[in-house]
Parts: sequence; structure tokens; C-alpha cells
Amino acid sequence: MSGASIAAAVAGFVRDQMVPYEHDPRRSAHGPSDELVQELRDLARAAGVLTPHILSDGSHLSHRDTAKVLRAAGLSPLGPLAVNVMAPDEGNMYLLGKVASTEQKARFLSPLVDGTARSAFFMTEPAADGGAGSDPSMMLTTAARDGNHWVVNGRKAFITGADGAKVGIVMAKADEGATMFLVDLPDPAITIERVLDTIDSSMPGGHSVVAITNLRIPANQMLGNPGDGFKLAQVRLAPARLTHCMRWLGACDRANEIATDYACRRHAFGKPLVDHEGVGFMLAENLIDLRQAELMIDWCADVLDTGALGTVESSMAKVAVSEALMRIADRCVQVMGGTGVTDDTIVAQVFREVRAFRIYDGPTEVHKWSLAKKIKRDWRDAQSPVHP
Repeated sequence: MSGASIAAAVAGFVRDQMVPYEHDPRRSAHGPSDELVQELRDLARAAGVLTPHILSDGSHLSHRDTAKVLRAAGLSPLGPLAVNVMAPDEGNMYLLGKVASTEQKARFLSPLVDGTARSAFFMTEPAADGGAGSDPSMMLTTAARDGNHWVVNGRKAFITGADGAKVGIVMAKADEGATMFLVDLPDPAITIERVLDTIDSSMPGGHSVVAITNLRIPANQMLGNPGDGFKLAQVRLAPARLTHCMRWLGACDRANEIATDYACRRHAFGKPLVDHEGVGFMLAENLIDLRQAELMIDWCADVLDTGALGTVESSMAKVAVSEALMRIADRCVQVMGGTGVTDDTIVAQVFREVRAFRIYDGPTEVHKWSLAKKIKRDWRDAQSPVHP
């Protein structure tokens, strides 16, 4: 099947079977329950759309085709978790597919692809401890060699999906540098101190603060070699930024559909809301931002499909798309007035989720700062004399 046909199947599944679940009581402030997740994945499995971005031979769709599929999945907040393309699992599957050993793939990747397990990526640390956030070089969690094991100690924060995950990727600082390890979850050495109350609520397990105390990890569960952590993180980094953009573009597609329907049906001052320029212009601006976001995603996807890391391009796309989607979600709320701030539709949730997205995978300001540093480097290079 082509990427377009897979996307069409996913879109049909999400609209027909996921939308009715959007008011299911098993959804909470900390995300849908695992019972609900498995029920939805059973439906996706039966419909032939579970883990649609990974083909039967283990290869992935191109980034351009993945954009079509994940945008379709994002048409409902439940879509990505139902078809198994949600964060952090999608990014973790991508990373393991690229760098894990055959044995590691069989043990840790297969249950993720099958949709029978969730995963968590343990990198970010509490700000109160002075730990790593947008700057991973600030990492305080340590990994010490002990025979054929490594012993990890530290605290992590904002760990999406840790509560209920079965597979963990833990990043810690060894003498050689940042290093990644695979772990089975739950583990008594990993304690969830609390699940944070956040404005978003689409990810099962929420976002946790975690204590890691004398976690013993066999050496064969290391990803790559000691000190490879930052290099391996780059493999995951740009694609994961972009897939966030893909999913939330789909969510804003749906929010805009709902706002448009509302504006065309609702009458005030003698005519439909859409006929008032203040409302009609907002919907017109939404169409412009939706198309610009789509083009930015496709441009970055094409860069990644060449095999390039796409670090700069993904930073640009993440800023442009997240800011555009925030404008779209905000306009949808505004168009719908009081209804827009209720949970009668998914519009308010999309607004909250996209607001969080402007921070997740690097705040806008960090990406702009990084791009500004590149501008300065390029300028300096251009000033250097050229020698024959």
C-alpha cells in the first residue's frame, strides 16, 4: 500500500471508530487508561491499521509518507495512541529500529511494534535539581560500571508515559559521556514520585517525576557504546520533532473543521457567524496557516528522506509549525465563543495540547537560539579568507 492509501485507511478508522470514544470516562487528566488504550488498539488491529508506519519487513515508511499517515491519525486525540504512532513510542520505535542489536529488537522493540507495550524515554531532569532540560549536557544522572553491569542513579522529570510503561530508555552520564540503556519496566529501582498535573491529557501515563536508585542494568542492554548517548539522540531527535508536528497538524485540521461547522450553523446579528468578517477572516487565516504548516513539514521530511540529520531544518519546522498550530487552535476557540472553552468538543483539548507542544521537544526560544548560533557561525565562515 502507498502512503496515501495507508493514510486514507487511518483517517477513515479514526473518524468512524475513534471519534465516538472521545467522551469515554476512561480518559482522565493524566491520559487515557491502559484498559482504554488496549481496547482501541484491538480495534485498530482488527481494522489493519495498527502501527501503520512500520511495514511487515520492519522498514519504515518514508518521512514524507509518514507525514500523511500521522496527520490522519491526529484527527482525534485518541487516534495516535490507537494506531500506535503516539509519542514517545513512535520515536522510541524509530530509534531502536535504527540502532538496537538483533537481540535488543526482539526483546524491547517487538512488543512496541505489536502494540502490546508502551515505552518511556528517561532524559529530562528536575529543574529544581539543576538537571538536564533543553540542555542535555546538564545531565546529573550517573551510570557507573560494575563488572558486567552498570549502576544508574538520579532523578528524572516530565517522563511521558512512565506510569504503566513496559520498556524504558534511560540516559545517564558515564565517564565516557552520555549513555543510553534499555530497561524492563516496572523495576523496583525506578520509583514514580508523582505524576504531574499538566494542561495536556492525551498521553497515557501522563508525565512523571521519577527517582532512579541503584538501578542495575546488564551491559548487553546498552544502546551502542559508552558515551554514544548524544550521537544516538540525534538519530531520534529530528524525526521525533517532526512527527509531533504531523500529529498535531491533524488535530488542528479537525479543530478547524469543528469551528467551521459551528460558524456556518450558528447565527447571530441576522446572519451566520461565518458571514461576519471578524469570524470569516479567522477561518481564512486558519487555511493559510494549515497549508504553510503542511508545506514546512513536507520540506523537512524531504530533507530527512535524503539521509541527512535535518537538525537545522527540524528546528525551523518545529518553530514554524508549533506557532502556526497555536494560532489555529486559538482562533478555533475564539470562533466558537463559550462553546470553544468547554469539553463539549475536542477544540479546547487541542488548544491545551498544542500549547504544551510549543515547549515539548524544545521550546521555540531554544530552537531560535540554536538557529541564531548557526547564523553567526555561517557569517564567520563567510568572512574567512579563501586560500587556494
